[in-house]
Amino acid sequence: MKRLPDCPNPQDIEEWQAETSDIDPMPVTDEKPQVPLIINPITPSHNAKGLYNHNSFSHLMVGDTANIDRNLAEKFTSGKLKIEARLDLHGLTEKQAFEQVRDFISSAYTQGKRCVLIITGKGSTNDIWWETKGVIRQSFSQWLNHIEIRPYLLAATQATPHDGGAGAFYCLLKRQRQ
Repeated sequence: MKRLPDCPNPQDIEEWQAETSDIDPMPVTDEKPQVPLIINPITPSHNAKGLYNHNSFSHLMVGDTANIDRNLAEKFTSGKLKIEARLDLHGLTEKQAFEQVRDFISSAYTQGKRCVLIITGKGSTNDIWWETKGVIRQSFSQWLNHIEIRPYLLAATQATPHDGGAGAFYCLLKRQRQ
């Protein structure tokens, strides 16, 4: 590859001046630059902590469909509701997974989604002496009742084998009320 010279040769300078001789310079103004537009940070349109009251929500357990009618519960638990969003937690730490679940559920609720699938994975049992049960999968049921997640949920249940079985969960979100 040919390297460009560090400074132009005199012939190039003369050619440049000849080509640009008829160009008028921009007028100089004494105007001060405008103040930049400052946009306040975007805040969510709902406040989960404000919605949450320990007395107003029952403890939610995986598989509990007491908060929904029988027909909806049957469709929900059998995997017949349309899954509108998916979140895969494979490869994340427990803290990262919780943050992803919290943000995902809040975002899905804001977007008006009803049924979402969260894939936790089953955990691995690849050692004879040590058995891991899937830390994220075990923690998931506790996360459902967290102050920043519970206000958005009606129910959660294990997914059907087609959608991940024991390593995934359907979550039914509340509808937004105006």
